[in-house]
Amino acid sequence: MNELIQTVAVYALPVIFAITLHEAAHAFAAKFFGDTTAYSQGRMTLNPISHIDPFGTIIIPAVLYVATGGAFLFGYAKPVPVNFANLRKPKQDMAWVALAGPAANFVMACLWMILAIFLQVSGVNEDFFIRMANAGILTNLVMFAFNLFPIPPLDGGRILVSLLPYKLAYKFAQIEQYGFFIVMALVMLHVLQFWMVPVMWLAEMLLHLLMSPIRLLLA
Repeated sequence: MNELIQTVAVYALPVIFAITLHEAAHAFAAKFFGDTTAYSQGRMTLNPISHIDPFGTIIIPAVLYVATGGAFLFGYAKPVPVNFANLRKPKQDMAWVALAGPAANFVMACLWMILAIFLQVSGVNEDFFIRMANAGILTNLVMFAFNLFPIPPLDGGRILVSLLPYKLAYKFAQIEQYGFFIVMALVMLHVLQFWMVPVMWLAEMLLHLLMSPIRLLLA
């Protein structure tokens, strides 16, 4: 129980930030490209309460953590409502709206890594803050890679629909009604790791490359 409480304390802030900024980024991008649906429903906000789904964000992850001893976690936030028909160039702009969420997670991973570097060079030895910074990096890399998986309704699926020719895009978009079940099956069968591991590795390498000048400045 103590281990669970410590894990929740370390991951609570990173997860809340990761979910909130991911969804708010979708809403901001949708409004930027012409659709005000999410904005009019109050979803273009940094208030986490507007994005948290009690069942998908809290209950499911908690039950899975306890049931599997932390070996398997899965959860989701309330999807941001986007009416793609309202976008100025619906098929083209769909990709940018979808990409906004993972991009926000990558930026947050950068910020958490900057914090981790700062803690390291400043000699801070408080384990809680070091673990939280590392949790922030990991959480956002996981969300970045997971959401880019090319199956709708995940962001990667939306991006692929946007890039495919119209006829193929229409057929591929039909998968969306089964997308959640497909992704869940791939997660439970440990197939999704063949996507997650290399994408997270590449993203982390890019993070370290981007952080190199900051390390040199703070060294």
